[in-house]
Amino acid sequence: MAGQEGPGGFAERLGAEVAGADDGGARIEFTVTEEHLNPAGTLHGGVLATLVDTAMGQAVRSTTDEGEVPATSQLTVTYLRPGRPGRLVVTARVRTRGEHLTVCEAEVEQDGRALAHALATFALLHH
Repeated sequence: MAGQEGPGGFAERLGAEVAGADDGGARIEFTVTEEHLNPAGTLHGGVLATLVDTAMGQAVRSTTDEGEVPATSQLTVTYLRPGRPGRLVVTARVRTRGEHLTVCEAEVEQDGRALAHALATFALLHH
């Protein structure tokens, strides 16, 4: 699983690393630095939202056919505790795949503790 290509775009610019994406699952690793913090000194919620969205998009992409592109149509993030500088891991899994919509779930862990939980619905666009 290690050595996958980067997530591309904004998530890659943030420093997200795809550790693996296969068979409806994905794992992203990320190192929180000072530049990712909000004025309160904790991990900015928008960074976490980007990471879970990216991980779930990678999970969906691992199940799509050529010409199908997942697009987030709904995203809910529950922030369970503040994130701090250091390494974190996002694990995503496709839960239900329909003809046009796919539901995913993601967990974020830092120091072995839950940081956030996310649920998203992706539409499959056809190119």
